[in-house]
Amino acid sequence: MRTTKGPAELGFKPFDRPRLTKALRRATEVRDFRRLQAVLLIAQGRSAAEAAQITCASRRSVYGWLGRYLRRHRVEDLTERPRSGRPTTAEVITDERIRHGLARDPMALGYSTTTWTVKTLADHLSRTYGCPITERTLRRRMRDMGLCWKRPRYVYSTKEPHRAQKKGLLCVASGGSSPAP
Repeated sequence: MRTTKGPAELGFKPFDRPRLTKALRRATEVRDFRRLQAVLLIAQGRSAAEAAQITCASRRSVYGWLGRYLRRHRVEDLTERPRSGRPTTAEVITDERIRHGLARDPMALGYSTTTWTVKTLADHLSRTYGCPITERTLRRRMRDMGLCWKRPRYVYSTKEPHRAQKKGLLCVASGGSSPAP
């Protein structure tokens, strides 16, 4: 049967619990809070499985955070590190170039449409700047720029009821005598 090691056996020092408690109170990021909370729970005598369940993390993560903290006993080792993230796509196509492309008339550029669609604009920008951009990326970029993409609405006009009167044809329309020349 397995027994859980106590905090002292794991390598915690007497100053660790107050240090972790103070850092937990100051934590503003959720990820940092969870890490600090898990390590503090183990420092208080809880098992890694309990700490994982309470913080909604995997035991493997908890053991990783614990090892990271116990190496140097520094709270900063548990804070979120910068991530590289996904590299930007189509860096050549800037917000300014998207706005410039939208301002131009597609008919004047040789397209057989009077309004831009996402697909048409993406194709145009890709050809113009020699850098492929997908429709999805263009939509995301436009949303980030604060632009809202809507389909063009077709407006069907109806004849106004007083059209004849406005045109000066009231007498003809009503069956009376024709207006004087």
